[in-house]
Amino acid sequence: MKKILISMAVLGSMAFADGAAAVNGSADDIIDQEGFYAGLAISAMSSRDSRVSMDIFDIEVGQDRLGNVSLVGGYIVNDYLALEGRYGTTFSDEDRVELDSQWSLFIKPMYKFEDDDERLDGDDYIAVYALLGYGNVTLKGVNGLNADIDDSGFQWGIGVSYTFREFSHEGDYKYRDTWTIFADYTSLGRDMSGLYYNGAGKVDADAFTIGLTYKF
Repeated sequence: MKKILISMAVLGSMAFADGAAAVNGSADDIIDQEGFYAGLAISAMSSRDSRVSMDIFDIEVGQDRLGNVSLVGGYIVNDYLALEGRYGTTFSDEDRVELDSQWSLFIKPMYKFEDDDERLDGDDYIAVYALLGYGNVTLKGVNGLNADIDDSGFQWGIGVSYTFREFSHEGDYKYRDTWTIFADYTSLGRDMSGLYYNGAGKVDADAFTIGLTYKF
């Protein structure tokens, strides 16, 4: 009889543990990690003669500062990797050149600063990420100035983001990512060939971007 009672107690403990695991889930099982996201961003961009140093905060001879707006979209593959595309154009310039269009396709490795307890509680989190990919920059002259840059090549960047989580009322997950605020620096082009407004034949372009995306 004693052996039977002990066996029943062991089986009961195992069933309770299995039930608790099914209800609570692991840190990975309760967060909806994958999915598409989209959003909007604005950028402060420096386009300049390659021989000129970037100064995004002040006027520099041989440099134009632009204000750009971009559409952002991507797919989160897992906790550590996403694929992202961006397309932008100018809404403000310094009367010399403007960004006719700019597009980028990035592989986006990332690292989230959170532990298992924070994930189980559905806490918001901070992440850092890199952008590695290929893109195009097209610059045109304005106000009668002659400039024509249309070049494609390697692009890269680094950034930081803050993501909000909410309780999920649908699907198999307890929590889901929703809105993400991000800020990053991107190198859009180095020694791009073409005609710049001061006669330069090689042009560099960089952007500092802030934006907001929503994960579906």
